[in-house]
Amino acid sequence: MSEMVKVAVDAMGGDNAPGEIVKGAVEAANENEHVKVFLVGAEPLIREELKKYSYKPEQVETINATEVIETAEPPVMAIRKKKDSSIVKAMQMVKSGECDAFVSAGSTGAALVGGQVIVGRLKGVERPPLAPLIPTEKGAALLIDCGANVDARPSHLVQFAKMGSVYMESVMKIKNPKVAIVNIGAEEEKGNALVKETFPLLKNCPDINFIGSIEARDIPAGYADVIVCEAFVGNVILKLYEGVGGTLIKMVKAGMMTSLRSKIGALLVKPALKETLKAFDLEQYGGAPLLGLKGLVVKTHGSSKAIEIKNSVLQCVTFKEQKINDKIKEKITLRDE
Repeated sequence: MSEMVKVAVDAMGGDNAPGEIVKGAVEAANENEHVKVFLVGAEPLIREELKKYSYKPEQVETINATEVIETAEPPVMAIRKKKDSSIVKAMQMVKSGECDAFVSAGSTGAALVGGQVIVGRLKGVERPPLAPLIPTEKGAALLIDCGANVDARPSHLVQFAKMGSVYMESVMKIKNPKVAIVNIGAEEEKGNALVKETFPLLKNCPDINFIGSIEARDIPAGYADVIVCEAFVGNVILKLYEGVGGTLIKMVKAGMMTSLRSKIGALLVKPALKETLKAFDLEQYGGAPLLGLKGLVVKTHGSSKAIEIKNSVLQCVTFKEQKINDKIKEKITLRDE
């Protein structure tokens, strides 16, 4: 029998809280009998939302929190001052071992700061990276880092590559995942100072499958499974991905409505097109894990709907069952000492 995986969910975080957050958490519990969710936030509001759904009471619990950390608040100050906020209270549950993981669609800054200050880093991990899965022609790839460490050092990027390899091999079941560093050309001598200094370190790293540089245009083609960069570059890639994807879908839909012939054609291709576009829907992959912490922290989009919350909670189950932290410790702590 599988061990129950306990996930604390920030019920007050994001544009669609608490409605979509509660819905997604309940759907996750109903889909997997080995997960228990703790909905942390304004208890009266959460309980009102829970009345809409059927679920096993032993799999869903509410934890009252009287404060909310808003997106615009300075994260360090908010974490220090708002001790009874849904984010701080939920992260304390992870720190104490009461929960295995934390999921939030709320303040990214607070999630990143809280992850390091409250949950804490694994021994040997210099900087925890935020690592979302992004769609490619050949399946999902891990973009690491996309928002946690803007001023990263070469040693940080090497650790990102190692943690990303562990994640893709264990969670996504990709054997010997291909690792590439984001660059402005394929040649080893190209790039800024950070890339030039990091490249030979990755090249000489025996426990990753480093294939060299990758240009941004080659990322959607799926040439690499782990895409290594510092957070500024990663965040630009992620936001451009989201923007271009959304625009293309709108343009395709608009183009299919321009004439009677195109409308008839749209009806014929709709099933196949829907399946194809689903592969490029970021929501299906859940949130971005903050790797290298003593417990799992998963940050989802601020606009997350129930499906992304559900998938993020289920993502935590896989993370725990595959013992990702133990594998990261083995790869980072032991081999780097």
